[in-house]
Amino acid sequence: MPFRFGQGKICYLYAVFYPYPFMSTLLTIETSTPVCSCALSRDGEILVNKENYEGRSHASLVGLFVHEIMEYAREQDIHPDAIAVSSGPGSYTGLRIGVSEAKGLSYGLDIPMIAIPTARIMASMMREKADENTLLCPMIDARRMEVYATIFDRSLNVIRETSADIVEVDSYVDLLEKQKIIFFGNGAEKCRTVITHPNARFFDDIHPLASGMVSLAEKAFVDKRFVDIAYFEPFYLKEFVATIPKNKLL
Repeated sequence: MPFRFGQGKICYLYAVFYPYPFMSTLLTIETSTPVCSCALSRDGEILVNKENYEGRSHASLVGLFVHEIMEYAREQDIHPDAIAVSSGPGSYTGLRIGVSEAKGLSYGLDIPMIAIPTARIMASMMREKADENTLLCPMIDARRMEVYATIFDRSLNVIRETSADIVEVDSYVDLLEKQKIIFFGNGAEKCRTVITHPNARFFDDIHPLASGMVSLAEKAFVDKRFVDIAYFEPFYLKEFVATIPKNKLL
């Protein structure tokens, strides 16, 4: 198969003769929370990273970030091998923007698309903070005292599947009685004063990021875990409910 690299040279690689592992170039997109981020990586090394923490600008930012990344890729004569996108749960609007961008790129560049659960991205970013007896609980903010929460062990095995939880004093107490749990993410911030068990630990300012997706996306690429861009939908967890503004403009 043809493979372009370096200064525009093309080599024809045949797996039976090629002695080194294939170097994958991935474009990752994360828009599930108020933070918008995109990154370009090659063989696990991040080449370009774009992040914005101001929120409510995903529709304009993700296109700009992708444009800047693709300009860099063209200058370096690099072609992405796959697109990876955060698949939720999270902001309904944010997820739709990110997935729509990823689908368009996948179709336009004729490359496969990878979908990675948002909670797994967050847990992967925090696994070094935990020991073998500590669980990881990424929390994504929902309404009022509700969060989208998943519980992992340090090896990223799912201990409890993602659910929409109303956080109360005795939330997760069955697990907290047995071992420590690290709570993090924008949903954890409002739970700190409610979950006061001595085995509960909280970390601030932890956001799912495109740069934090790279290792998971690399593994998915090697395993060929791609999604069908025609039918793939984000994992919303809950149905979107539109609200009518109080001050309607006629």
